Amino acid sequence: MDKQTKSLKDKMIDFKQFAVVLLAVGVFFYLGVIIPSDAKTEMDINIMMISSSSFLAVSIFLFIQSKQCQLKLMDMENSSK
Repeated sequence: MDKQTKSLKDKMIDFKQFAVVLLAVGVFFYLGVIIPSDAKTEMDINIMMISSSSFLAVSIFLFIQSKQCQLKLMDMENSSK
């Protein structure tokens, strides 16, 4: 495995791991929104919804980046054969 292939594979793994972590954090914020509490103000709910949406959007973006790296790796393997 050459250096470029290893680097691309490492990026793919990192993107996927970051995406999973951000997905978990986004779900955590979303649960904070849907679980009822008297202590939450409207502003708290809005901040948690924006945070949840942001984390989920970045997570989706990183999953897409990981998939693109995987496709590049497959192309590299097919072209080397």
